[in-house]
Amino acid sequence: MNIILPLRFLLTTVLLAVAPLTTAAQQDTVRLTLDEALELARVNSPNFLVARNDEATADWEVREAYGSLLPFASVGGGISWQGPGEQRFGSVTLAQDHPAYYLSNYDVGVTYQLDGSRLLEPAAARARRDVTTAQIRAAAVNLKAAVTQAYLELLRRNEDATLTRQQLERSRFNLRLAQGQQAVGTVTQLDVRQAEVQVGRAEVSLLQANNAINTARLRLLQQIGLEGDRPVTLTTSFRLEEPAWSSDTLLVLAMDHNPDLAAGTAAVKVSDTQVKQARSAYLPSLSARAGLIGFTRQATNTESLITQAQASASGQVGQCVNVNEIYSRLANPLPTLDCSAFGFTDAQRNAIISRNASFPFGFTRQPLSVSLSLSLPLFQGLARERQVEAAKVQREDANLQVRAQRIAITADLTIALRTVSTAFQTATLEARNRSVADNQLRLAGERYRVGAISFIDLVDAETVKAEADQAYVNSVHAYHDAVTELEAVVGTDLR
Repeated sequence: MNIILPLRFLLTTVLLAVAPLTTAAQQDTVRLTLDEALELARVNSPNFLVARNDEATADWEVREAYGSLLPFASVGGGISWQGPGEQRFGSVTLAQDHPAYYLSNYDVGVTYQLDGSRLLEPAAARARRDVTTAQIRAAAVNLKAAVTQAYLELLRRNEDATLTRQQLERSRFNLRLAQGQQAVGTVTQLDVRQAEVQVGRAEVSLLQANNAINTARLRLLQQIGLEGDRPVTLTTSFRLEEPAWSSDTLLVLAMDHNPDLAAGTAAVKVSDTQVKQARSAYLPSLSARAGLIGFTRQATNTESLITQAQASASGQVGQCVNVNEIYSRLANPLPTLDCSAFGFTDAQRNAIISRNASFPFGFTRQPLSVSLSLSLPLFQGLARERQVEAAKVQREDANLQVRAQRIAITADLTIALRTVSTAFQTATLEARNRSVADNQLRLAGERYRVGAISFIDLVDAETVKAEADQAYVNSVHAYHDAVTELEAVVGTDLR
């Protein structure tokens, strides 16, 4: 592995981060390769980071889908207060003049539910994650294309400025030549004025070219995801090479690497799983639960409880006395009962007070409860049938979209490859035209020195030369732009 690029990237990142804190005069020019620009964009571009953040959500959806296959556990509790008064249950009076109560409870339960849709959810979540992954790859491909085009645009603007400076130098040389020939009487003052106009026009063109450089640099920094302005020197060069790619080979690469097609294929898998989930509504579902419940109930005043206990004990004593009375009147009297055993004692009083001191954590636990149920749906008003048909239609739509994407990729690839070939041939022709224009300008300059042509003819040759140079630069960059678009269609690097 080459460690030079990571080190340079780290240094470039530090310089670009520190650059906004300094003035324009103090900023150091940062040398930036295309690979470093792409790496910076993957780290800083907000739009790309928005797309990449979806990966964490998709991963958690998969974990959640597997977690839904496990039992659910819950723990709950609460406290409440019940005021004094008559206690009724429906039309039955349970107690009169009962005191206020403090109540607390807890509930610990484990629940497990299982059905066909829940079983298939992990597969659906994995397919949705594949869609998200493909969308992130598509965002990365689009980011690469945008940064590369911005990088090429800044290179083109730099070359435009170089051509403009060369034109300015030639215009100034022609001005000096015209002034020298005027001094010896070969040309008139009109030629000098025309040369001065050409210098002025070249200066305006250079001013506009410098402004175009600043604009292209800011656009490149925007694509990278960096704020502010800073001087940048681009160090990656692009060679003009005759395209040797085969359309069949590129088509195979595109079918394997195009992220949009990968996202569509993953969407088909999602639709397949959704059809299976819809059909699983005909299958039985299982539900199980096990739980523990505890509660406390404490009266705010124990006097009423004691009074009730005393009244109950008195009733039992009276009943015992009556029984003894009956026993004594029998022909053969029975032994009498000891009615004092039913009397209310201090021990009972203390027990009532002790049992009442249970709020909030003196729980009385109920027995463990376990339940298991199995449900088989028979008829649900054709809702399941509608859901199955809707899922089938969605699957068919996904398949049609993939087919449309394949057709589009084939067409786009063919068009892009032909565009690259045309751009290369155009650049080759423009290179020849530039060479011819250069020879024509050289010849025009020599003829103007000897007075064989006018200054207007020399200016015409200058114009042809400038147009040929600009056309060549534009054709070269059009070729690289076409290659960038071809890479975006294929979904992988070709240079």
